[in-house]
Amino acid sequence: MKKYFLLPLVLCSLLAVAAEGQEVTVERNVPATMRDGIVLRADIYRPKSDGKFPVLLQRTPYDKRGGVEFGLRAAARGFVAIVQDVRGRYTSDGEWYTFKNESNDGYDTVEWAAALPYSNGKVGMWGGSYVGATQMLTAIAHPPHLAGICPVVTASNYHENWTYQGGAFEQWFDESWTSGLAQDTFNRKVDDETNAREGMWKLPLADYPLFNFPAHGKPTATDSLAPYFLDWLAHPNYDDYWKRWSIEEHYADINVPALTIAAWYDIFLGGSLRNYMGIKAHGGEAARSGQRLLVTIGGHAGGGRKIGEVDFGSAAEEYDENNITLDWYDYLFRGVQNEFAKQKAVRIFVMGANQWREEDDWPLARARETKYFLHSAGKANSLRGDGKLSTSAPASEPPDQYVYDPANPVQTIGGPLCCDGHHLPPGPRDQRPVEARDDVLVYSTPPMSQDMEVTGPLSVELYAKSSTVDTDFTAKLVDVGPDGFAQNLSEGILRARYRDSREKPSLINPGEVYKLDIDLWATSNVFRKGHVLRLEISSSNFPRFDRNLNTGEDAKFGERFVSATNGIYHDAQHPSALILPVVPMQ
Repeated sequence: MKKYFLLPLVLCSLLAVAAEGQEVTVERNVPATMRDGIVLRADIYRPKSDGKFPVLLQRTPYDKRGGVEFGLRAAARGFVAIVQDVRGRYTSDGEWYTFKNESNDGYDTVEWAAALPYSNGKVGMWGGSYVGATQMLTAIAHPPHLAGICPVVTASNYHENWTYQGGAFEQWFDESWTSGLAQDTFNRKVDDETNAREGMWKLPLADYPLFNFPAHGKPTATDSLAPYFLDWLAHPNYDDYWKRWSIEEHYADINVPALTIAAWYDIFLGGSLRNYMGIKAHGGEAARSGQRLLVTIGGHAGGGRKIGEVDFGSAAEEYDENNITLDWYDYLFRGVQNEFAKQKAVRIFVMGANQWREEDDWPLARARETKYFLHSAGKANSLRGDGKLSTSAPASEPPDQYVYDPANPVQTIGGPLCCDGHHLPPGPRDQRPVEARDDVLVYSTPPMSQDMEVTGPLSVELYAKSSTVDTDFTAKLVDVGPDGFAQNLSEGILRARYRDSREKPSLINPGEVYKLDIDLWATSNVFRKGHVLRLEISSSNFPRFDRNLNTGEDAKFGERFVSATNGIYHDAQHPSALILPVVPMQ
């Protein structure tokens, strides 16, 4: 048992309280025993008054002590807030492994929370990212006392829109997230292995070993601290490893209302939107009728009015996640007639216009699918090229061509990134350094003669070929201001061997033209009068995504790579196009 578990259970009354002025009681490290005997520990915040209250539960791998602010606010508003360290993290026992135990542990914790003497039996969950995953994985296990969820910026499939995208490995996220998670695992190992008796006979004394790791292996090795990372690499296809905890496979098992919060620049935007649509289409009756969707701007890319290099105005400051969560449960559990009783089901932030707007549903029924076709005289390479976008279909035009060299990939600049913004800043940022490269094809409209709104799902139909048996194709939607600032809006990638199936990849024939569909997820943006709509096409976006070695091998299995000469066709037989949902301006 770890030393910090030996601290006595703290039961204290806090006189410092939230705006409502109610006194709050806090219990620390309260144990809950799971079905297999593993003990998980939670901090509990509750009103210091008699009675039974609805429970708000968070299960986190990021240290439950981070829930103090929300816990105090929730308890001051008449909720019991419980923040639990998930299995194998911080104060909880057991072995940590991503996703594996969250359904069973979530079920057991919900039922434990519902039976507490101050609980009224209604349990809701809240939180974002992996904390959103703990909600979704609990919901598909449908514990009887779970009555609502509020998943924030989280995924729908832990293969396709978490660990991989379009068949490419989400390298920056996967590596930076794993490094962060491994710190607590390392600390626990140090705590378990440290024993001064093991080194007391060592001479000279200067050689005293601080920590007592096993003689074999490296104490910081990935297989010791994060074996799940190696498992992700070992399962590049969507196989049974991933299917066992895919939310998309289990929407019908979700029986509770959900407030889904997404964000345009968030790394899990695609999955968040799929969760809203999937639960509404396939969930239980209460889930289908109780769906709400809120789409803000930054998510993992940041909050406030300035995200990345763009100021989104004063309306962006209205977003307060904690307050919105509490309002949701006031409405859901107490019937409070607040904004959730009055608003439409969907509320989105429209960039460009920089304002909030309510909608009946997502996607918007009034949006018109509009194709912007690629055009050039075969020289669309870089901003210096002749690439154009228009709604007129191409006739006879030569293809564009570029060389993708894995030793010199296109660098990631901003976008939906996580989890090390200090070393690779996320969000909207000027893309002109990328557009200066000859291995990036740039297609642009003339300056807009009037405002044009694009809100909804985005995609690119690309007719492409390669000189190699496998390669990647990337696409990025950009809004260019009159000053030339090229603001990235959304982006996507497709690994060619996954063009038909994420489950059964197949290599391509060099020199053969293929129709490829690249998912750019979604956006909501008004291209202002005088702005330019731009599409970038290339074959790398590194280090956000791992480099395709162009050999048909994954980087996990080898280091050999070759350059690929890739071509993009845009003629009458191969009408490559950017597909946008254009919303009529009111």
